[in-house]
Amino acid sequence: MSRVTQRASALALDETTVTALRAALKTTADEVVQAIIDEVPPYANALSGHMGATIRRAVRTALGHYLDLASGNATGGDGGDAAYELGRGEVRDGRSMDALLSAYRVGARVAWRCLAAGAVPAGLPAAEVAKFAELTFAYIDELSAASAAGHADELAARGRAHERHLEHLARDLLAGASPDVLLASAQRAGWQPPDSLTAVLLPAAQARPAYRALDPSTLVLDDLPDATGVLLVPDADRSHLLRQLTDRTAVVGPARPWTRASASYARAVRARCLSSDIRDTEDHLPELVLSADVDAYADLRARALAPLHTLPVATARRLEETLRAWLLHQGRRDEVAAALFVHPQTVRYRMSQLRELFPDLASPHRVLELTLAVGLRAS
Repeated sequence: MSRVTQRASALALDETTVTALRAALKTTADEVVQAIIDEVPPYANALSGHMGATIRRAVRTALGHYLDLASGNATGGDGGDAAYELGRGEVRDGRSMDALLSAYRVGARVAWRCLAAGAVPAGLPAAEVAKFAELTFAYIDELSAASAAGHADELAARGRAHERHLEHLARDLLAGASPDVLLASAQRAGWQPPDSLTAVLLPAAQARPAYRALDPSTLVLDDLPDATGVLLVPDADRSHLLRQLTDRTAVVGPARPWTRASASYARAVRARCLSSDIRDTEDHLPELVLSADVDAYADLRARALAPLHTLPVATARRLEETLRAWLLHQGRRDEVAAALFVHPQTVRYRMSQLRELFPDLASPHRVLELTLAVGLRAS
């Protein structure tokens, strides 16, 4: 507290004045506390009982150290540490920095009135009164600055802790943790669970900018492997969400109950692996179903389309495309021809070939198997 020390060195109160001021120390502290209670609403019920006694002792300690400075007898410590901790404690008690600074302003006014009332009758020369006033208010300024620093640091620390808790919750959700674990994680983070969550995958660099435009309860991670970010959006209006992400390289999973957000995330991941062109997974459900078990789908195609494997590659490809169109258009020849951009007679010829290769083509089981087998266009 260099500024205070400099002012204190220019003022050395005599023993008579210091003794008079120390005698009024308890009364001064009580008046300071009472004025704060009366004039600063957030402290109306905060300084009673045990807490009130603690604050009064702290005020007396600060005033006692101040008198040590004023008399030139300070032996170490400047009250800054205590003021810093007071600022941190105000955050924990839910009071704002404005409330604390208001309390300091009221305290400075009342403390000076009481101190002056004791110093002047004790014979403090008029020339020294101004120095005494300057020291008083400089000391209060230093204490309030230390409290402001403590208040700001506690807010920052709490913000970082809150962010860590939210990130931990997001990781638990993606990992598919049990409902009990997720509830405990949500409570630690102070996060109110929604009905549903929708996972959004996008490049890590886009995660935070996109997050700022969404519901503030959205959970965000931007440090997943492969420079991937993920947003978990609560109770999303899907069409609105897609519009908000128009300029982003995003893959939007399905909405799922919040404890099953991992299912939304898993589908979005699978969709991104399937194609870089997928944006809304709900528009690609057949492809996602057929690609869910790659080995099983490969085995199904190999068995169902085995008769085509005996043909030249180009011929097999044309017949598979025709079979796919025939199944999708339920055998309506003109529609099949239009889809393939060929003449209906060409469709008739190709279908005769297919019926020779697949004698049981009319069997419901065969139709189901072939429909699944050609459900994705051959690449």
